[in-house]
Formats: sequence, C-alpha cells, structure tokens
Amino acid sequence: MAYATTNPYTNETLATFAEIGDEELDRAIGTAQATFESWRTRSFDERAQVVKRAAQILRDRPDDFARLLTLEMGKLFGESRGEVDLAASILDYYADNAEEFLAPERVATEDPQAGEAVVVSDPIGVLFGVQPWNFPYYQLARFAAPNLMAGNVVMVKHASIVPQSAAAFESLFREAGAPEGAYTNVYANKDQVTRAIRDPRVRGVALTGSEGAGASVAAQAGEELKKSTLELGGSDALIVLGDADLDVSVERALWGRLNNAGQSCVAAKRIIVVEEVADEFLRRFSEGFARLRAGDPFDSATTLPPLSSQSAADDLQELVDEAEEHGATVVTPGDPVPEEGAFAQPRIITGLTRDNPVYDKEFFGPVALFFRAEDEEDAVRIANDSTFGLGGSVFTEDIARGAEIARRIDTGMVFVNHPTWTRPSLPFGGTKRSGYGEELSAAGIQEFVNKKLINVMPTG
Repeated sequence: MAYATTNPYTNETLATFAEIGDEELDRAIGTAQATFESWRTRSFDERAQVVKRAAQILRDRPDDFARLLTLEMGKLFGESRGEVDLAASILDYYADNAEEFLAPERVATEDPQAGEAVVVSDPIGVLFGVQPWNFPYYQLARFAAPNLMAGNVVMVKHASIVPQSAAAFESLFREAGAPEGAYTNVYANKDQVTRAIRDPRVRGVALTGSEGAGASVAAQAGEELKKSTLELGGSDALIVLGDADLDVSVERALWGRLNNAGQSCVAAKRIIVVEEVADEFLRRFSEGFARLRAGDPFDSATTLPPLSSQSAADDLQELVDEAEEHGATVVTPGDPVPEEGAFAQPRIITGLTRDNPVYDKEFFGPVALFFRAEDEEDAVRIANDSTFGLGGSVFTEDIARGAEIARRIDTGMVFVNHPTWTRPSLPFGGTKRSGYGEELSAAGIQEFVNKKLINVMPTG
C-alpha cells in the first residue's frame, strides 16, 4: 500500500511516504498503551484543555490545514475550510460536554437491602481507527475527540492518498499538548492493520470505509472478541412529494448530490420524485447540473472539482457504463469535463430498473440516479429498496407528514426538507449494510467505554 500525495487536479505525484515497519508498529502500540495508563487518570478538565487547544489551532490556521485537503483529495478550497471548522467544532463539543455525557448514573433498586448502585463509564484502552479519504479531518475528529475525552487513546491508519493530512492531525494534537501515544498516526499496510487488531493491547476498532473493508475488519475484531463500530457506504434517498417547494427542494437536492463532488456516504444519491412534479423537478435539476464549472479546486470560481483520484473517476465511469449497457438512460446536462486530472463527468441516470446490476451500487461522485414514484407510498417503497441504510430525506410543506414518512424509511438518519448532513450534536450511524454503531452526539462517546456497575451493599 503506497502512501503518496497525488494532486488529483493534475494527477502529479508530489510526495511519497514509507510504510511503518512491524517492529515500529509494535513499539507505537506499546507507547500508546503506556500513555493510556496515565491519560486515563487525567481529569476531564485536563483532557479538555488539550482537545480545546487543538480546536483553537485549527481555527487559528484554517488555510494551512485546508490547503492539504484540497491538494491531496481535490476538495474545493471553500469546502476544505468548512471541514476544518467542522472538525474544530467537534473537538470543542466533546471538550465541553464529555463530563456530562459520562457522568455516573445512579440505578434505582427495588430492595433496600440491594444497597446503592451506580454505573460508571471507564475508558477501555488503545483504540485503532481505519479512516477514509473523503473527509480527512472530519473523520479523524469524530473518532478522536470523544475517545480522547473519555480517557482512551487512539491510533489511526488513514487512507493512503491523504498522508500529509493524516500527519497534520497527529502534529495538531502534539502541538496542543497531548502526550506521545495519545494520538498516533501510522502508515500501515493491510497486514499491519490485521496485526494491530489482533494485538491484545488494542481494545477496540472503528472503521469508516467500504463494505469489503468493513466486513474484513469486523470479522477480525470479532475473532478477537473486541468491540467494533462500522460506518460504511450509503445510497441515500431524497424523496420529493407533490406539495414540496420546488425552488427549495431542487437547490438542496443539488447540494446534497454535489457537495464534496458527490463523494460522501450520505450524499443524496437516489432522487425520488412523485410523478405529478417529476418533469418540472428534473428540468430544474438538470439545469443545475449544466451550470457546473469544472476546474482548479483552489479557484473560487470552480464549482466542480476533480474526484479524489484517477481510479475513483475510472470506477465511477465503469458504473455509469454498466448502467447504460443494461438499459438505463444516461443524460449529460453540462459541458465536457477536462481530460487532464481526475474529473468525472456529471450525469443523471433515469430508467434504472431493479434488474440492472448497478441498481444497488453506490455511485461515489457527481452522478444522480433519478426515479419517478407513482405516489407517496411508491416513493417510500423505492427508498427502502436498498441494501444500504445510512441516511435519507423527505421534502414536503407538511412537516408532520414529512416526519411520519421519515419514521417509515429504514435508515439510521432521516432529515425533513434537507439532505442528510452532520453536526456535532446529531447522532450519526446506519443500518443494514451501512454498518453499525453511533458517532457524534452523546451516543458517540458511549461506544468505547466500559459501563461498569458499582453496587455498595449494606453491612448490616
């Protein structure tokens, strides 16, 4: 597994990084374990000082951190700055709220002789995280912040195409005053990930990534009887009902499909519109695609950056070709994208039927799947006809109706009148083949703690 910075706008490789050796990995785990023994004894206030200082550093130097995101995976520079701010917000959120989230809980007992019972939340140790390239800092923040504040220490194997972003986050915590071993970045290969998961000093594993990677990591963690969380792919449905405000729904559907060049697990990948407004919605939606301007992601005039890598663009094109070969209609609303760089042509696919081999695949890029629904019931049926279950959304002027439909959609998150998105205080997680476990919010800090009962019995 080669760790390298390759600018997707030019496909030029700018720097390469050596993988960690097995002995070095073992030493890093040992350092993390030793640090855990002292880090766990620090007060919430002491840990919060480090985490909040890291957040402030991000806010003090947003362009420095954002530049790496754009350089390594092609994100629009404005979106990169937004991600830096989001990461800082997550750090602050857990620094401010962790003590309350993990406060001891008294348990009512029905028998006076049962004594006093309380459940405390103890950290469990070294955690190993496998993280993706599409939101390089956000993913790290939502793994590191709650677990560091809980008293755990973290080790991270980041995606091989964002090595400088990965190193920057480790340096961030060191600059903020975290002891060596509290946050460790490792340029590990696949075999070394297995080595780390099987190491008895590692107590839990978190992965955000593909279904295949998730299945492999979950199986290895399961064999070792270790807790794991998985946030995998998604094919979020965005339902537009007949009473929806089309100006709002089209604008937000475009953002939901094209944010981060469409490279988001919770992107609005399947646009489902009831028949009575389908033609008008599709016309406006297509016009939005046609307005996209491909170019340098550092240029503020660019609205369509390259994908993260040439292989990502090639993989997406293969899915589009396969969809068309099996009867779907592929529409290209805008101008051709540049031939140089990892650009993907924005497209809208209609007529995708259940027997098409890509019907249940995840399109990771600026390609929208458009479905016509006969009515509300049919829209819900189409939305649930997926092996994924990450997020989804419903657009309607009737808020109560939207909330009722949201209850019927089989996913971990549903938004009404907005595409699926994220905030530090909102729980993030999926169902079905989108994984298990929660991140962010009060729920996210509960995943890797030992809920320990302490029951003090009377002596008399």
